[in-house]
Amino acid sequence: MALPAFAARALRPPLQPELGAPARTTCPRRHSRVEAELAASLPGSVAASVRAGPPRGVSLGFNSPPLQDEPPKAFSSLAGALCAPLFALLPRGRRRRMHDLRRRWDLGSLCRALLTRGLAAVGHSLKHVLSAIFSKIFGPLASVGNMDEKSNKLLLALVMLFLFAVIVLQYVCPGTECQLLRLQAFSSPVPDPYRSEDESSSRFVPRYNFSRSDLLRKVDFDIKGDDLIVFLHIQKTGGTTFGRHLVRNIQLEQPCECRVGQKKCTCHRPGKRETWLFSRFSTGWSCGLHADWTELTSCVPSVVDGKRDARLRPSSKDRWGSSNFNSGANSPSSTKTRSASKSGKNFHYITILRDPVSRYLSEWRHVQRGATWKASLHVCDGRPPTSEELPSCYTGDDWSGCPLKEFMDCPYNLANNRQVRMLSDLTLVGCYNLSVMPEKQRNKVLLESAKSNLKHMAFFGLTEFQRKTQYLFEKTFNMNFISPFTQYNTTRASSVEINEEIQKRIEGLNFLDMELYSYAKDLFLQRYQFMRQKEHQDARRKRQEQRKFLKGRFLQTHFLSQSQGQNQSPGQNLSQSPNPNPNQNLTQNVSQNLTQSAKPNLIQKANRGKQKQGSGQEQSDSTSNGTKDYIGSVETWR
Repeated sequence: MALPAFAARALRPPLQPELGAPARTTCPRRHSRVEAELAASLPGSVAASVRAGPPRGVSLGFNSPPLQDEPPKAFSSLAGALCAPLFALLPRGRRRRMHDLRRRWDLGSLCRALLTRGLAAVGHSLKHVLSAIFSKIFGPLASVGNMDEKSNKLLLALVMLFLFAVIVLQYVCPGTECQLLRLQAFSSPVPDPYRSEDESSSRFVPRYNFSRSDLLRKVDFDIKGDDLIVFLHIQKTGGTTFGRHLVRNIQLEQPCECRVGQKKCTCHRPGKRETWLFSRFSTGWSCGLHADWTELTSCVPSVVDGKRDARLRPSSKDRWGSSNFNSGANSPSSTKTRSASKSGKNFHYITILRDPVSRYLSEWRHVQRGATWKASLHVCDGRPPTSEELPSCYTGDDWSGCPLKEFMDCPYNLANNRQVRMLSDLTLVGCYNLSVMPEKQRNKVLLESAKSNLKHMAFFGLTEFQRKTQYLFEKTFNMNFISPFTQYNTTRASSVEINEEIQKRIEGLNFLDMELYSYAKDLFLQRYQFMRQKEHQDARRKRQEQRKFLKGRFLQTHFLSQSQGQNQSPGQNLSQSPNPNPNQNLTQNVSQNLTQSAKPNLIQKANRGKQKQGSGQEQSDSTSNGTKDYIGSVETWR
């Protein structure tokens, strides 16, 4: 049976290009323009009468002529010959859909080819741009003819040098020790971590003269004994953040146990079921909400001693010299500032202060949100104040939503001069009874009392200097924090925009707090500078002592080698005069060598000065004694 015409054409051997014709491309395409041209160039060829298909990836348009009914051409294998009859048996619509599917596949291949060629073109352009840049920079160093070649070589050399430097850096510094070297190699020097948080100068001009005992705060805090830290928490001074640091951020042998969902933590002494911290987050408000200095000094001893009879405790005037505020000479000068209870416990009071204007605005915003502090007891001299002595500024349940003007207009507002009132001894002015003394005298006594109590406290910090506060606390109590404190310069108070008139009025309402804060800031910064200088001096002294110790060991080794060289047989000498203490033999040998080496010099000095032989003997004896003392000090360092 004769084969159809299209099958005969499919079984025909592939067409061979003529001499001089372009070579066949590597891409195995069925309908290529090159094959169409080769087929058309052959006379009498069947392929010449067939319309050449479009290039690979280019589909026919909508206005193109319809496809012919013949199957795909150029089947060069037996599989293609067998598929051709099957393709001819398909209906016309099915054949058209198969052609469309093949053309879509060719379109995706075209997109991939265009993307590859585009990337190659971009890389070639980038190479030319880099070559042009390096030719502009290093033009005088290269000739005109070999510009591209030298630029490429120079670029390759720079890249290799950079990779080599990175490898060396990773080999030398594999960890995080060289982080500053990697990240700040081209930046400014590393700033002082204890620099002023408000970006002001780290040095300042002191306004007050304090003694060494006022500046040196070193508390011998015995956490395993009977010492107790009492935290006086003033409202809106950052005391909540500092209180959390005390229970969660201190390195202790037995850390505080803080449970999830509970504010209070259990801070026990090592091996005991007693607390070493009296604060909001350890014991709660045991003496009332935000108890002041007057309440704490009367309440803490009774709480610690098991609420025994208050008559057995010392009065408030016997602690810290509270009755001698007008004369600073009678105030205690000991740096171990503490108050003792009946059971012998030592109470170390600490607190945090804040800028009065910022604290006042922060308290106003807190009151706006509904805070009242109604649970505060304000106990003074054994009783709370009456409603006539301490009237309320609002009539409802709270003072939420009050404007700033109304907050400032209330004459009984406890926010005015709150820091002075909470740090002073209110029993000196009749507690909250304003009729005991004139207002001017009352303000003076309160301010002096607050200054004295603050100066003789074991520690106080400032909200505006978080890192310095951390440093002074660590140096005072010899207790280190785990993570550093964070300075928050954006607070609710800073978001309040006030004009100069309102600010001056707030400063006038808190004039006592303004003076106390100025005094506290001066004392705080002087203590910081004093402690830093003392730390540097101690480090310098330690280095000098280490050098002295190393020098003494060098002299020991030197004289020991000389003594061993003079002796003929060290083992024989050891057997003749056995001594179980080798250090004593070493000391005797060194002293004898020093004495022998010093005698000729002493004889020359005696002859020059025409002194007697006895004086020379005394001088040699004194030299020998000095040598023994020096060797003794070296042995002590060993």
